[in-house]
Amino acid sequence: MSSFPPVLLRALPLALLFCSLLLCCSPASAAQLGALRVWAGPEYTRIVFDVSGPLDYKMFSLADPNRVVLDVKRGQRGAGFRAAEVAGLLKGVRSGALGKDDLRVVFDLSERVNPRSFLLEPAEKLGYRLVVDLYPEQATPTALRTLAQALPSSDRKVIIAIDAGHGGEDPGARGPTGVFEKNITLSVARELAAQINAERGMEAVLIRDGDYFIPLQKRYRKAREAKADLFVSIHADAFHRQAAAGASVYVLSTRGASGEAARWLADRENASDLVGGVTFEGKDNTLAAVLLDLSQSATMKGSQDAANNVLSALKRVGKAHKPNVEHANFVVLRSPDVPSMLVETAFISNPDEEKKLNDPAYRRRLAQAIRDGVRDYFQVQPPPGTWLANNVQDLPREHVVSRGETLSLIATRHNVPLSRLRAANSRSLRGDVVRIGERLRIPAGSG
Repeated sequence: MSSFPPVLLRALPLALLFCSLLLCCSPASAAQLGALRVWAGPEYTRIVFDVSGPLDYKMFSLADPNRVVLDVKRGQRGAGFRAAEVAGLLKGVRSGALGKDDLRVVFDLSERVNPRSFLLEPAEKLGYRLVVDLYPEQATPTALRTLAQALPSSDRKVIIAIDAGHGGEDPGARGPTGVFEKNITLSVARELAAQINAERGMEAVLIRDGDYFIPLQKRYRKAREAKADLFVSIHADAFHRQAAAGASVYVLSTRGASGEAARWLADRENASDLVGGVTFEGKDNTLAAVLLDLSQSATMKGSQDAANNVLSALKRVGKAHKPNVEHANFVVLRSPDVPSMLVETAFISNPDEEKKLNDPAYRRRLAQAIRDGVRDYFQVQPPPGTWLANNVQDLPREHVVSRGETLSLIATRHNVPLSRLRAANSRSLRGDVVRIGERLRIPAGSG
């Protein structure tokens, strides 16, 4: 028998019903929209909100005037919410209550756009973020495509695509005093571009020239659009041990290369483009695989040779983390037909190296070393049809001796007889002995 009085037993169902109604009708916790950041890239404008968690929203476009409307169900402006600065396609941001519980945010725009949005889950020290990307409705050709189309088909300049790692909402690694990798890489990339553009027969293309994010696969695709002869991705490494130091140079591992070749083989249109327009219709996969393998093998050989030159030049600036070029399956290195390397300029997690990376003079020395390595590579292996290929024999050149090099090795690398190399440097050489850091003249007519 129950010990409850009969009157309470009769009232229990009504009390349970009342409690259920209270639970059903209680409003869910409001979605808080906090700090707002904007990055204006050359192809789209990205808007990022810090949000309190998953949220229910809808987004649509309006014209006359052009704007995008974001309606957040049970949304509120958080403490960090503020109007954004004008940037890119964004002219301004307005917000206000929509009904009793919802929030409306209006983005005023300079032109009609195709908006896209997605929610990012917490990562590292960042919480939930709502990302809104604004793409021009009538997309114009990018600067990269315009540059590529403007190039002459013969006697052209060698094109080096320079990729500043990270950017925008992706800051990369952070140094002990708060220096972000994305800012260091952009500074080095801009300095390297200036150094390359000062060289005869060479021209730089910046994949990222501002504080905005570009997906990894799109980075090497931009290099292909620019018809680049070399792709150089700039980074600043981090490690849990602050003592880790030195520069590193990476090329694509064999495993990464084989995986990318398989992907391209599955896409017949891409595969045809890769091997110079050869159509695979009516042919089996064996022929396609052979053609792709030949193309990719040449690309990987070029990557290795160029990376060796760059690492040798970087050793003259400071310590190398490893003595040889390393191999890894980095996404940005997966271009099947553009020789590619990733340069870790230093460990930003090391206090001493963070201080160096924050010094414009040191960044200039880094850029000069990378430029020297790139220049040495292309003067020995200039792409056919380029100005360098037609004139390299007439260019004055020099070689800075790195650790482990001999006079005969340097002669072989520059395709010049050992006797001519001795004669060109007879005033400085003592026999065939060379010293680290010594500058040797490479006689004209070699290569």
